[in-house]
Amino acid sequence: MQKLNSSKDKDKKQPVAIIRGIKRVLSDIENIKDKDPAATNVFEIILLYSGFHALLAYRIANKLSKWRIPFIPRLISQIARFFTGIEIHPKAAIGERFFIDHGMGVVIGETTIIGDNVLIYQGVTLGGTGKDHGKRHPTIGNFVTIGAGAKVLGNITIGDNSNIGAGSVVIDNVPEHSTVVGIPGRIVQQRFFVQGQLLHNKIPDPITCQLNRLTYEVKELKDKLNT
Repeated sequence: MQKLNSSKDKDKKQPVAIIRGIKRVLSDIENIKDKDPAATNVFEIILLYSGFHALLAYRIANKLSKWRIPFIPRLISQIARFFTGIEIHPKAAIGERFFIDHGMGVVIGETTIIGDNVLIYQGVTLGGTGKDHGKRHPTIGNFVTIGAGAKVLGNITIGDNSNIGAGSVVIDNVPEHSTVVGIPGRIVQQRFFVQGQLLHNKIPDPITCQLNRLTYEVKELKDKLNT
């Protein structure tokens, strides 16, 4: 009787898992439509978006990895990398409504954890800093945007609602509601958003801001000395 019950339970779980997977794929498609103004229709997303293809391959590889199936998950990851230019390790943990815009050159390491509603652009690396074991890749919070070419390295945490400017190299923890720019990444207190979207072309350079401040201070001192 127990064997019959267990087999019935398995039969019930299979359709549920399939429905859940279909809902997740539909959610990924809807997310791309919301975040990319160039996405005009569903068929275009399904057929032409490399970020969608890479994420779909990751979902399959990740599930197989959780089932402890050897070799096949990494094979799927490498095949997806060959066709899309995006490398996502099967053991990485990725939340809901994740979107890779354009995507070429994106690398996501094995112990990376990504929250919900995260947007990253081409050339982003979520990687390690050496040959450490254990948790060696970053943890990305919810509602985070990472600009093109940015590198987030090591076992660090990027807080919720934070934004990493294009080309930045982040090696330290970032608190929530922060904007980070530069090499190494520096936190800029101001936030540059329109309806939640980061304006990449209006992020200030913290070094230039500091130099400008020093220039004004020197000018004030000269004026005082002259008077």
